[in-house]
Amino acid sequence: MTNKLKIAVIGATGYTGLDLVYFLSNHPKVEIKNLCATKNLGKKISFFDKRIKKKLPRISSINKIEWDKIDLVFLSLPNGEAQKIVNKIYFRYKNLKFIDLSADFRITNPKIYFKNYKIKHKATKLIKHSLYSITEFNKRKIHNYRIIANPGCYPTSIQIPLVPLIIKKIIKINNLIIDSKSGYSGAGKNFEKKFTHKNLYKSTFAYSTKNHRHICEIDQEIIKLTNKKVSFSFNPHLIPTFRGILTSIYMEPIKSISPIRIRNELKKFYKKSKFIKILKLNSQLGSGNVLNTNNCEISVCETNVKNKILILSAIDNLVKGAAGQAIQNMNILYKLPEDLGLK
Repeated sequence: MTNKLKIAVIGATGYTGLDLVYFLSNHPKVEIKNLCATKNLGKKISFFDKRIKKKLPRISSINKIEWDKIDLVFLSLPNGEAQKIVNKIYFRYKNLKFIDLSADFRITNPKIYFKNYKIKHKATKLIKHSLYSITEFNKRKIHNYRIIANPGCYPTSIQIPLVPLIIKKIIKINNLIIDSKSGYSGAGKNFEKKFTHKNLYKSTFAYSTKNHRHICEIDQEIIKLTNKKVSFSFNPHLIPTFRGILTSIYMEPIKSISPIRIRNELKKFYKKSKFIKILKLNSQLGSGNVLNTNNCEISVCETNVKNKILILSAIDNLVKGAAGQAIQNMNILYKLPEDLGLK
C-alpha cells in the first residue's frame, strides 16, 4: 500500500480517543482527516493531550465528515452510539470500514446485549457483518469484515493467556477464579459518577462481582474459539492508578501437567506474536512494564497448593485493552506490519 489511509476518529477527546489520536498521529501510513466530538468544537486536540505534537484537524462535529473521502472510522463512543452511526452509512459507503471500541458489536446476541447494557440494539442486521477481534486470534479472518469490534480491556487480559490452554486441553475448565484490577481510566472520563466510594483515589474497590457485563463477552468468545463452555468467577477491582490492568487466573492443570509445560505451551502459541511476552516461570509481575505499550506480559506461577497454578497477565487498558489493539487490528486489516505505529 502506497497511499495513506484516510482516517476519522469519532469520540476523539475521551481517554481512549486521545490514545488513539496520539498513536495514529505517529503512524506513517495514516492521514487523520477528522477528529470529532460533541463538545469543545474548534479546539486543538493538543489542548486535551500535550503528547500530541503533530498539526491535526481541529475538533469538529460528525457532520463535517466527507464519508466518501474516508477509508476507516474509529468509533470511541459510549455504548449505544456507534451502532446508530454505522447503521446509517454502512450500505451507502461500501468501501468504508469501521473499528468500534464500544460494546455495540461485541455481543452477537441482541438479547444478551440488552440484558447487560440495557440498550436496545439498533443495528441488529449488521451484527453478522462484524467481527470481534483480539488480533492474535483473527489474523486470517479479519480481511473478510468491514466492522471490527474491538474487545473489552478485561476480556483481552483474560483471553490471551487462557484460550491457548483450553485449546490444548491441558487445564480443567470448571471453577476457574479470575481476579482483575484496573486503573480508573477504564471507566472513562465520567468515572466519578460511576464510582462514588470513599477515598476513590486512595483505595481499592471491588465491584460487579456477580454480573459484570464483560462476563457474557468472555463466555461468548471462549466458546467460539475453543468449543468449550468454561465455568469461572470474575472479580473486577478498581485501583487508585490511572491506567493498567493486572489479571490473576487461578486454575488446575489436567492430570500431571506441570507449570513448565503450561508456560512452554503459551510460549509456543505466541512465538510469532509481536506483543505477547511470556516471562520466566514464577516471575513476579505488575502492570509497570506494559504502561503506554501494546504489550501483554504473562507469568505462569506455582502456588502453595499442590496442583494449583496462577497465571498473571498485565496490559495497559487504554492501549492493548483499547486504542493499541484497535490500531493493531487496523494494521492487519490493511495488510500493514502488525506493529507499525505501535513500537
